[in-house]
Parts: sequence; C-alpha cells; structure tokens
Amino acid sequence: MNTLTDRYLAATLRSVPAQRRDEIATELRASIQDMIEDRTDGGQDATTAERAVLTELGNPDLLAAQYADRRLQLIGPTYYLVWLRLLKLLLSFIPALVGAIVAIVEVAEGKGFGAIGSGIGTAIQVAVQIAFWLTLTFALIDRSQPAADLPDWNVDKLPDVPAHKDVSLADTIASVVMLVVTIGYLPIQHYRSWVNEPDGRNIPILDPALWSFWLPALIAVLVASLVFEIVKYRIGRWNWALFGVKALLNFAFTVPVIWLALSDRLLNPALADRLSWLAEPENTNILGAVIAVGSAVVLVSDLIDTAIKARRQTA
Repeated sequence: MNTLTDRYLAATLRSVPAQRRDEIATELRASIQDMIEDRTDGGQDATTAERAVLTELGNPDLLAAQYADRRLQLIGPTYYLVWLRLLKLLLSFIPALVGAIVAIVEVAEGKGFGAIGSGIGTAIQVAVQIAFWLTLTFALIDRSQPAADLPDWNVDKLPDVPAHKDVSLADTIASVVMLVVTIGYLPIQHYRSWVNEPDGRNIPILDPALWSFWLPALIAVLVASLVFEIVKYRIGRWNWALFGVKALLNFAFTVPVIWLALSDRLLNPALADRLSWLAEPENTNILGAVIAVGSAVVLVSDLIDTAIKARRQTA
C-alpha cells in the first residue's frame, strides 16, 4: 500500500521536468524523512508526524511549481490551479463533440468531404472561445475577489500513485479517428459512393430506407462511443463499469447491423442493377452472412480484449 509520502512525491513529480524527477524525488524524500524524524524524536507518533510534515509542505502542485521555477500568475496564484483544471476538463471533450456534430449535419445536407474541414474548423473555434471566456471570467473573479475563501488543501486530497496506464493516447486518437470516419461515411455514401447509375447518379451502398430510423440510431450510438473513448482516456484505466458501458455500446451497434444484414435490409437493393453478382439471391445471402459473421467476430474479440484489460486493471 502506498504511504502518504509516496503519494505526495508522485503528486509533486508529475508536474516537474522529467529530467529532474529523480534528483527532486531523492532530495524531497530525504527532506521529508528528516522532518518526520525531528518530530518523532520529540515524542510525536510517526503517522501523525508524517501528516503534519506533508501538511506543512502544502499543495504538491505549488511545490512542483517552485521546483520547476514556474510562475503561477496567468490568473493569479489564488485561482490559477482551479482555472487550469477546469480548462483542461472543458477542452478534453467539448470541441471534439461540437466539431463532430457540425460535420455530421453538413454531410447530411450534402456538403460531402468538405464537411470534415468545417467540423475541424468549428472544433478549433469552440476551443478558442472556451479558453478566452473562461480565462476572462477567472480574471474578473481574481480582481473582484482576490481573497476568496477556497477550501484548504490537506493530505487526504492526495491521489494514489498512478498505476500503469492501460489506455494510451495513441489508441484513443486511433479510436476517435475511426469513429469520426465511420460517422462521416454513413451520410457521405448516400450522396457519393463508388457505384453509379449509367447517367452518373450515385447509388448509395446502404438502403436509403434505413434513414427513417436505423442509420440515425446507429450514428447516435457512434457519437456516444466517441464520447466514451474520451471519458475512458481521462479515467486512464479500464474497470468493470467501463467494460459494461463498452459492451452496451458494442451490442447497440452490432446487433442491429447483424439483424439488418441477415434480413437483407442493410444493402441498397438498387445495387443489384449495377452489380450483376448481387442479382443472384444466393450471393446476396452469402454477403449478408459474411457481414453478420464478421460483425459478430469483431464484437466477441473486442469484448474479450476489453474484459481481459478490465480484469488486469482491477485485480
């Protein structure tokens, strides 16, 4: 089990330059031990002495700033850490979510691949607006209430020493990109696919009748999955609650796809007029079975992989 000193060191070192962490860790641990020994030599209990020493040292983020020679004065030391924590939280998901929604809406309006640029531009604008208005708000608060009664820091607020992160940034980016591409493709294929009529008109790959319910529902599930990936990265490790949500989202997407494929409702019937091999009912049934089996295999393999990660992280 991690001691309070271990947790305090971990909380301090996460905000100092990587090349100085070993040096600072050695120096700070030795200082803490010396201060604890001074108190225990005076007759104080070791546990009480440790809490008292760490409380005296104060918020590890402030101590880390001193070690890194980093000034906390963008807003002012009173509100800086609160502002920074809130800014990181808002920027972690709001711009990406708004940008994805804008891209989907514009694709549905027939703007094609240009909607992706609009989505990215909107996400950047939202991020800038969040940073500006949040900073302005805290600057005004800092000047109107410079002596705010914020909760005092104590050692009970120390986070646990972080375990190995099972959710990497690279994996999260790859998942988000794949989801955005899939979300964008569903409406795009309705207006521009690789199959055309003799007169050049587009033939959607998926049955246009699905737009009455199934495609909007599947897009909603994919958007929820995108938000889930961001939340999962912020948590940093798998647990059984995340596994349950992931399984629910996977089933909500895969089961309808399998049912539509097996009932011959997924692909556009007009494809048979242009692709002669689809005109044969047997070939259509085989293709539907391949899509269903492939979707089921992906679902099962993803659930197994996720369960293994959840079990390893919660063991």
